[in-house]
Amino acid sequence: MVDNERMDVPDLLESASLLVPAETATENDITVQDIWDYLAHDEWEIALGLLEELGDGRSIPPALWEKLAEAAEQLRMERSAAWCHWRCAEIRNGVIRAELTLRPAGEGRRTTPISGTGVLRPMWDIGDLSPTGERAVSIAALWVENMPILEPGGQASVRLVPLTPSHWTHVRPGQRITMHEDRSVAGTAVVSEVHRPAAVPGDGRRYAPRPY
Repeated sequence: MVDNERMDVPDLLESASLLVPAETATENDITVQDIWDYLAHDEWEIALGLLEELGDGRSIPPALWEKLAEAAEQLRMERSAAWCHWRCAEIRNGVIRAELTLRPAGEGRRTTPISGTGVLRPMWDIGDLSPTGERAVSIAALWVENMPILEPGGQASVRLVPLTPSHWTHVRPGQRITMHEDRSVAGTAVVSEVHRPAAVPGDGRRYAPRPY
């Protein structure tokens, strides 16, 4: 973890902006130069949001997300802080994107919505078997895209960060996997994208997103 304890919000954001390649731009053609303009006018929340957009590139180092998370925490932007910690975990552990459908409340164990911000770490049946031939499940944290919660019976695009990435190397787009909170099926997901862990020089750590 980068030591940011003595850095204030503008210093953290300026430091993070230096980690973004100069040629990187958002869909609206916002660049690092534009972010410096916002920082000059103390528009910290706007600068933070734009840096999150610029951080979508796969070549962005985890240090950028660590700095943004610290800045978001100081600004008391809890969802942004959770997202930045989550993105750091995606870089280190890989991420699986999927379309998830939860079972309706009357058919499954869960009767309340699930949090969309990476708090839930359910088990997933991804086709593995134990040495005795029984079903083996693997844990992956769950982030719901563009929604704060997901109701029972609901559908959403989700992001999964595996707790043990090596268990997920055989997972491929188009594969159907099932979500479990106990022995029963809590939901079914169809994998749309698979991104392996990024190579982070000098760092062999594996991360789980921080619960919020």
